[in-house]
Amino acid sequence: MEEVGPQEVSAVEEVAGRLEVKQVPVESNNGRKPERGGPRNSVFTWFMVLALLGVWSSVAMVWFGLVDYDSVIARARQFRGNFSEVLQGKLWAYDADGDGDFDVEDAKVLLDEKKHLTAKREKLEKGLKRRPVSVVQPADPQQQPEETETSHGEEPKAGTNNVAVQDDVPGLKVEDDDVDESQMKLESEIQAAVPLPPPSEEEFVPEDKLNTIDTKGVLVEESQPQETLEESGPYDDQSGSQYIQKPVSEPEPHTEPSSEAQLQGEQEPAAEPQAEPAATESTGSISEQPEEKLIDKVKKKKPKLLNKFDKTIKAEIEAADKLRKKGIAEEAVRAFEALVQQYPHSPRCRYGKAQAEDDMAEKQRSNEMLQKAINTYREASELPSATPDLIRASLKRRAERQQFLGRMRGALATLEKLVQIFPEDLSLKNDLGVSHLLLGDNHSARRVYEEVLAVAPDDGFAKVHYGFILKSENKIAESIPYLREGLESGDPGTDDGRFYFHLGDALQRVGDNSAYEWYERGHQRGHFASVWQRSLYNVKGLRAQPWWTPQETGYTDLVKALEKNWHVIRDEALSVMDTSTGLFLPEEENLREKGEWGQFTLWQQGRKAGEACRSVPRTCSLLERYSEATGCKRGQIKFSVMQPGTHVWPHTGPTNCRLRMHLGLVIPKQGCKIRCTNDTRVWEEGKVLIFDDSFEHEVWQDSDSYRLIFIIDVWHPELSQHQRKVLSPI
Repeated sequence: MEEVGPQEVSAVEEVAGRLEVKQVPVESNNGRKPERGGPRNSVFTWFMVLALLGVWSSVAMVWFGLVDYDSVIARARQFRGNFSEVLQGKLWAYDADGDGDFDVEDAKVLLDEKKHLTAKREKLEKGLKRRPVSVVQPADPQQQPEETETSHGEEPKAGTNNVAVQDDVPGLKVEDDDVDESQMKLESEIQAAVPLPPPSEEEFVPEDKLNTIDTKGVLVEESQPQETLEESGPYDDQSGSQYIQKPVSEPEPHTEPSSEAQLQGEQEPAAEPQAEPAATESTGSISEQPEEKLIDKVKKKKPKLLNKFDKTIKAEIEAADKLRKKGIAEEAVRAFEALVQQYPHSPRCRYGKAQAEDDMAEKQRSNEMLQKAINTYREASELPSATPDLIRASLKRRAERQQFLGRMRGALATLEKLVQIFPEDLSLKNDLGVSHLLLGDNHSARRVYEEVLAVAPDDGFAKVHYGFILKSENKIAESIPYLREGLESGDPGTDDGRFYFHLGDALQRVGDNSAYEWYERGHQRGHFASVWQRSLYNVKGLRAQPWWTPQETGYTDLVKALEKNWHVIRDEALSVMDTSTGLFLPEEENLREKGEWGQFTLWQQGRKAGEACRSVPRTCSLLERYSEATGCKRGQIKFSVMQPGTHVWPHTGPTNCRLRMHLGLVIPKQGCKIRCTNDTRVWEEGKVLIFDDSFEHEVWQDSDSYRLIFIIDVWHPELSQHQRKVLSPI
């Protein structure tokens, strides 16, 4: 409301003077009527004066409650331009007609909803005029706004300590100490009436973009496309007895990608639908986001990385961190090193230095720099004034980077320390269990997950891993409910192709046809190429079919050489079949339902077994002419002997990057057969069968004598030479 100023009063008097209204003499306080002859329109004249006065001073708005909605809109737009952060959570929340804008109808809603606060608000607005104000953040009983850090890419606010000056802006908090309790109460009521925007989410640790790192202190640039599964893959033995990560101990040397490799590269998988989508920043306005997502973002708690001292140097920390977030890793490292020298007892400065070193290691592809970051993360966590959230973030990132370097025991020690510090955090115990699995210590992992499930019996992450451990111990029936319930929970970390793979496999082994329903779910989730083709280390776009002819592979020379020299190969195989020498080792991949199955390996992951080849020199000499076989790092070359009464469970190989050749050496006349998908075939002596073992296949040996074949894995013919060089071994 506006008061009538002296200029308005003088203007009214001037107008009244121009009307030249004659005054009629009247008697004062004696009750007599005025004399005749006065003007008859005196009442009308006074109405005109009042009307003019209302035009100049808006008295009509005061007495009749009229509202200039257009001015409200103009003011809202002004606020929108200057205080978009406020309006996105306040005025835009009153888009009553759903037209995506704040207009007259929306203003009515806003004003009507706050009508009962008008009187009190006037008092507050007077106290707010021309005072320093700061934007109110969402209330969090366990967190103060000043303890959170600037989100990625956020520019500092103008003024000191992010303070701006504005006249009576609703929803802003006064920092002066002279505001009385009634004003603060009214302010809280206004905040409750107008929803505040959710806080921006800060990802306080950098993404792990490193894929491979060598043993000479140089990170290898993964120029080839990524695999379907980034860090964790299927199990090399196909049985699931080992929980492994993508190999990092022996990476390939870095080479620049060829144009052919870029055209035929290994592709990223399509984005998978998540059971519970993570809260991410929307590209649209707040009003366009679903209500449940807004609630989730408000509830998510930011880590408190600043202690009391760090808050006093927050501006310096943010300046250095801004360099890191902009990707200027070298300058960020120097900036944080200067802060650490100036404030050696600051945990946040030390943590920022570790993050910057982490980023620089990625940029320079350097093991040495990554090890510095690992050490600095430890230093930050050990400072006595470090906040619990900073300790947790530092040690967890340290464990991740140790695992990346293949230092599994160091990562295990870090995670054990984390669990000791935060014994109630079940997610850390779950990570500890994974660390035991990566070391092949299934017994310790089982103990950890039993502890988790004793406290949280519905923890889906613990269930799927516990089910995996039971299956690796060949406790097939016991593993099924844990794997199934864990997948059905939809908990983070459960939507993994390995668990669909092993649940389906367990169901198949107990004769439950619902296995293919789970395979179909895995396919729909993007883990499997199809229900039949269930490998997990995949290059997308490769031709997929269960059976191949030599002409389709393009390896006709190799096939002709094998079939032409099959007698030589057979004779050398028979010479090493003497069980007393122990050259044939029993199959240890838990693929047999029953029977005996032995193997004698000549090449493994592209490496020649020298001692074995000395036993069969002519066979190895023949194969060394064909690099598509001896150089196949995702395959094997071996003899395979299977005794009568043997049945191999339906299973799939780990990758679609290879094809498998079977050369028949000693084949009984009947009782031996192999099924790939729904097509069953038999071997012939001196002939080569070719199939893609990433498709489901099954073997029966029901004859009266042994069956002997020669297995040769070759690269999938559609892989480029660059891909064959840089793909990790399996």
